[in-house]
Amino acid sequence: MLRLPARFAAVILPFAALFAQDRTWRHAQMLLLGALLTPGQRTVCAILRMIGLRWERHFVSYHRVLNRAVWRSRIGTRLLFDMLLAAFVPRGPVLLGIDDTIERRRGKRISAKRIDRDPVRSSKAVFVKTSGLRWLSLMLLVPIAWAGRVWALPFLTVLAPSERYCRDRGLRHKMLTDWARQIALRARRWLPGRELVLLGDSSFAALERLAALVRHDLIGVPRRRLDAALYEPAPPRTPGTTGRPRKKGARRPTLAQVLADPATAWHPVSITGWYGTPERRLEICSQTAVWFHSGRPPVPLRWVLVRDPEGQFDPQALLCTDPGREALQIIRWFVQRWPVEVTFREARDHLGLETQRQWSDRAIARTTPCLLGLFSLTALLGSRLSSHTKRAVAAAAWYRKTQPTFTDTLAAVRQEIWAAQGFSMSRTRSDSRKLPRRLREGIAYALCHAA
Repeated sequence: MLRLPARFAAVILPFAALFAQDRTWRHAQMLLLGALLTPGQRTVCAILRMIGLRWERHFVSYHRVLNRAVWRSRIGTRLLFDMLLAAFVPRGPVLLGIDDTIERRRGKRISAKRIDRDPVRSSKAVFVKTSGLRWLSLMLLVPIAWAGRVWALPFLTVLAPSERYCRDRGLRHKMLTDWARQIALRARRWLPGRELVLLGDSSFAALERLAALVRHDLIGVPRRRLDAALYEPAPPRTPGTTGRPRKKGARRPTLAQVLADPATAWHPVSITGWYGTPERRLEICSQTAVWFHSGRPPVPLRWVLVRDPEGQFDPQALLCTDPGREALQIIRWFVQRWPVEVTFREARDHLGLETQRQWSDRAIARTTPCLLGLFSLTALLGSRLSSHTKRAVAAAAWYRKTQPTFTDTLAAVRQEIWAAQGFSMSRTRSDSRKLPRRLREGIAYALCHAA
């Protein structure tokens, strides 16, 4: 059995409250530490080999943690969210990023899979479809001090199953925007007194969803289409007027018309962090309006048009459900959404996303959220390390890297776990112990099968 490092106990041990049985928690703890240490595939068998349990007779007990054991995932989600807030955003506005990703899975027993557009392989000129599971993840966007940049830390991930899956089981099929509204409002209930800002792309700019955010005092900042119908606010109601009150005023030009109008007044601004650039000169135009469509609730908003005077990217339109916000603040919020895509990429490259092989519905619904939550847990564990350790970077003569990335933080966490087992690279440590034979076999297995 692996020993839990003393520095990590305050982060990992509170999750024991999720499990009703101590034995299940011990198995889950070993899977957690093993998932941090294992390279390549994150299957249960690979984890057992890594932690020296390749000859464990009751190996099926570790599989049952995912496909059969009873534990309360909602409590774990709330616990992880509270830990992230206490460690990185103890006060002030809370920025949340929301986005979906496709986990490519095939097989007849993967019942919730669907055929969707692959956002990674597709482009404006090429449309690629893939079979897989569609996951929607809500992430906390926070600046990480030792990394010098914003990280997107997942804490709530839900599966959006296919329509056929819901029809076969007599369930009501939910659109992606319905799932987005549901998990966003759950975060609102968890933080009733904090200012929440939800950032998303154009697929989440639906009127019903934005109206729900406004009703629950949650600010939404997504991209939006250039042809949406904009109106003046409804004029004051004349006393004695009968009938239903008006929801909108006169029609305004669409953003596409504003963009093409040569009389539009553009204001030059300088934005830091635009697509990773230190500073970018842009031109913006912003006004308030009411977005309305027949049969849907009206949403007051502020829209912001952004264009590049050098023409290196297409003009973009942003909206904010709080019309009183400044245009620059809206842009600064939105540029912090881009680390969401980085998190999905890092989870695929270094946390084994899309390498698990579970077939049961319960194991599928648990494994991917756990792997994405492992990204956030790595950030929490990294915050417990010493300043020198968590700022170490894997630089070389041909790779000039000054700031640590997620891979450096994961390596530092792994080194701390191995040090707790008695394995140390230092020649001066007097508390080093000889590793047990089974753990040495696990390390040898990981090195020989690293590819």
